[in-house]
Amino acid sequence: MAVDSEFVGNKLGIGFYLSGFWIAAISLAALFAPWLPIKPLEGLESLGERETAPSLTHFFGTNANGKDMFALCIWGARTSLIVGFASITLGMLTGGTIGIVAGFIGGVFDKVSSFIILLLLSIPALILAIFILQSIGNSLFWITITIAILSIPALARLARAQTLAFAEREFVTASRALGAKNGRVMVREILPNVLMPLLALALLAMAIAIVAEGTLSFLGLGAANSSDSWGKLIFAGTPQTLLKDSPWICFAPILMIFLTVLSLNYLGDQVRRRFDVQDIPL
Repeated sequence: MAVDSEFVGNKLGIGFYLSGFWIAAISLAALFAPWLPIKPLEGLESLGERETAPSLTHFFGTNANGKDMFALCIWGARTSLIVGFASITLGMLTGGTIGIVAGFIGGVFDKVSSFIILLLLSIPALILAIFILQSIGNSLFWITITIAILSIPALARLARAQTLAFAEREFVTASRALGAKNGRVMVREILPNVLMPLLALALLAMAIAIVAEGTLSFLGLGAANSSDSWGKLIFAGTPQTLLKDSPWICFAPILMIFLTVLSLNYLGDQVRRRFDVQDIPL
């Protein structure tokens, strides 16, 4: 049976808008959490209803301390999204700059940076993250920096590959012939063509960063000086008795991570397809 291309296109369009809506909604909810009609994290006192199942009163139920899981998930989004957005933004700025300069200038800088990128890609990311955080501490700042470091190699590799693809194009040659310096050529000619592929990879990397933060929190390396993240909430709901009797305590933050990561992956994939990005190193 033939597939209706218009129907498929509409389905893809709906998925794109739903993904964008979810990311916007959860981001705004996290940003404006102090002004929403939910109790702030530090003021969530016991409601006297411990481990109650999800209901119209408590959408995600309550935990072992009688705290509303919906409010906890909204406040936990603040930490998880900050880490995901800030780390990948920093990684994209650093990795993108290294990749563009290496691909355009070449020479010794290209060889040295390519070796360092290859070295970082060869080290298991989780082991490297645990080593860094155990050595310097697990504050929110250092978790963000650690995940940013882990994201740099893939972003730099993509930026370098895209730069090599455009460095010999006619508009770059014309710009050089008109006397433009290397810095101007990289900013005005190369960067606009590298930016969208980087954005596509950054959306995928942001999803990975949120999962990485959740994994580190689950392992006890979550931000020590911040409010509960989704990873910490999952960790708090994993004791065997809670998983058996009150599974919603664990599954509520898991659902939040799942929807956010799914949306970011879908958005990143659609951006990649729209701009025909063929070389995304994952």
